[in-house]
Amino acid sequence: MILRNSRTGAALAVRVERASTVLGRMRGLLGRSGLPQGEALLIEPCASIHTLFMRFHIDAVFLSRELRVVRAISGLRPWRATRFHRDAAMAVELPEGTLARTGTREGDVLELEV
Repeated sequence: MILRNSRTGAALAVRVERASTVLGRMRGLLGRSGLPQGEALLIEPCASIHTLFMRFHIDAVFLSRELRVVRAISGLRPWRATRFHRDAAMAVELPEGTLARTGTREGDVLELEV
């Protein structure tokens, strides 16, 4: 799957992994040494995330059911947790710098292309 910003046309990720099971959501990016550019982890359902036990910084977006960005977080460091975002249906974890590179901001609508 490709994740694209409909406003800018920029691809946030060309390879999106989906974590939709309880085990998949709990595991997330744990145990990985990094997240390569062009890759992302889509977690659903999800209204908050943590970076406990992670070894690298990430960017994260929280999306509504309509894929509207309700919160965008750049450079989320290890050993942090986000607050609960009540309008979020899912979260996408991205390599650090992705939001700046693509110009993605709150209010943007993203597209998932198969």
